[in-house]
Amino acid sequence: MNSGSQRAWLILLSMAATAALALGAAVACGSTGCFAGSADIVWALRLPRALSAFAVGGLLALAGALMQVLLRNPLADPYVLGVSGGAAAGAMTAMLLAPAALLAWSAHVGALAGALLATGLLFGLARGALLRLSGSVSGIRLILTGVMIAAGFGACMTLLLTLAPDARLRGMIFWLMGDLDNNLLYAPACIALLLAVIWSCANAARLNVLAHGDAAAQLLGVPVLRLRALTLLVASVATAAAVAVAGTIGFVGLVVPHALRLLLGNDQRLLLPACALGGGIALVLADLLARAIVAPTQLPVGVITALVGVPVFLFLLQRGRA
Repeated sequence: MNSGSQRAWLILLSMAATAALALGAAVACGSTGCFAGSADIVWALRLPRALSAFAVGGLLALAGALMQVLLRNPLADPYVLGVSGGAAAGAMTAMLLAPAALLAWSAHVGALAGALLATGLLFGLARGALLRLSGSVSGIRLILTGVMIAAGFGACMTLLLTLAPDARLRGMIFWLMGDLDNNLLYAPACIALLLAVIWSCANAARLNVLAHGDAAAQLLGVPVLRLRALTLLVASVATAAAVAVAGTIGFVGLVVPHALRLLLGNDQRLLLPACALGGGIALVLADLLARAIVAPTQLPVGVITALVGVPVFLFLLQRGRA
């Protein structure tokens, strides 16, 4: 094992240990204080919520890193292609129409259906961009298609919020800001994260070549068109899974890949698994802060990620400019 591999394994093991500590803190502490609460609260509420936060954060950060490689655009994030807009519109439709007995599951099911609809629209409308070896032009067309899809779903969300009765309006708004209270799907989210990490690590070397341009990758024997389509599919499904579990949580998929790229470099073999761990750590700590900062009131976790993400991202921009 050479020194580069030893460094990569050391970084990943250190991040895994940090993730374990963050999960332990999230399980031990809550809105009632640290090491307070019954065993039922710990195992039935805190542990599933902590695992949901880790899986969602990891999925968003990994999807952001994949999008940035695919589009070769440092401002790309998991929400740039409209998948989150479709998920949000689907969730709010389900929350508006579902009977009270099924309300707990309705947001998850509706979000997943909306995200899959948005993904299908994206692949259908941007098929030409995906099948061209034209580099930046294809990326721009893909982004524009996603922006238009997101705008359409945004109009649908505005209409749904206007029509929503007061009894359900608060829940819909909380879900839009990111809500980990309803953690019924933490196990599927963890499985989705594991599968996305396995695929990413298996294709990391090819993604390294793809990052230098389609033509160079094609000359080196990389199946560019298939790899681009699969990368987009994995990133979209990861985003869909994250949004279906916890709503729209911003900045994790944008800030975490940027920060880790500055610290670790642009080798996808290290960066992609590090993003999965770093995103999970970031969201677990953000959720812990959301539960503790004004306890016993719990803030939407998306508020915390935005309040922290904005200054961090501005700092990264200034550092990059320097």
